[in-house]
Amino acid sequence: MYNLLKGKKGIIFGALNENSIAWKTAQRAHEEGAEFVLTNAPASIRMGELDVLAKNTNSQIIPADATSIEDLENLIEKSMEILGGKIDFVLHSIGMSVNVRKKKAYTDPNYDFTTKGWDVSAVSFHKILNVLYHKKAMKEWGSIVALTYMAAQRVFPDYNDMADNKAYLESIARSFGYYFGRDFKVRVNTISQSPTPTTAGNGVKGFDGFINFSEKMSPLGNASAADCADYTISLFSDLTKKVTLQNLFHDGGFSNMGVSDAVMDKFE
Repeated sequence: MYNLLKGKKGIIFGALNENSIAWKTAQRAHEEGAEFVLTNAPASIRMGELDVLAKNTNSQIIPADATSIEDLENLIEKSMEILGGKIDFVLHSIGMSVNVRKKKAYTDPNYDFTTKGWDVSAVSFHKILNVLYHKKAMKEWGSIVALTYMAAQRVFPDYNDMADNKAYLESIARSFGYYFGRDFKVRVNTISQSPTPTTAGNGVKGFDGFINFSEKMSPLGNASAADCADYTISLFSDLTKKVTLQNLFHDGGFSNMGVSDAVMDKFE
């Protein structure tokens, strides 16, 4: 590998199993020389395979509910103790819609479900940034990345209220990113990834059809979870020190396409 993260220390939120982008990112960060703490909600840790990842990357696990300020304060304090100092990088890879899980239409949601999904998927990012900011936990020129999706800008009906959550997430990255840049020289960005067959992605209605459509629309094809991990590592590295407040499309070119020959062939 390239030793892009040699000596860097971080926190990775949201690894569940080997299909998840956070899992792949942790593997790549380890290969590039980083040390990090893994974290997820206690329920997700029980249903996932995080112990395997921790063993393979020589990492410790700290359970934390990302919607709880108390849990986040404990996580960040303990992470700095374990890692021996301030944090160089953080990955927010968290998303959940109860309305999607319960098959509630966007036009007829349960608003308690809406609030819960918004808190988990978007407000959790603000809370993480808030705790990192007030504890001055980030090292100068550090990097914070959250994963998003293009439904924040365009209509994908079956993505439901997760589209609203992602739009809010991206706004948080810009707004809080200003203060992190101004006060601590820390970068905050979002990566708008191709549809990816993770546990969360597979829960969206019609996902298989859409991933096939996206593959045919994208000149380079869909970006995989492993591809996204590589891109995330580049944002954690010192090679992108002046990239901040950006929503960065990582989708094989899908976001700039109107139509492709492969798609048109299906209709002619």
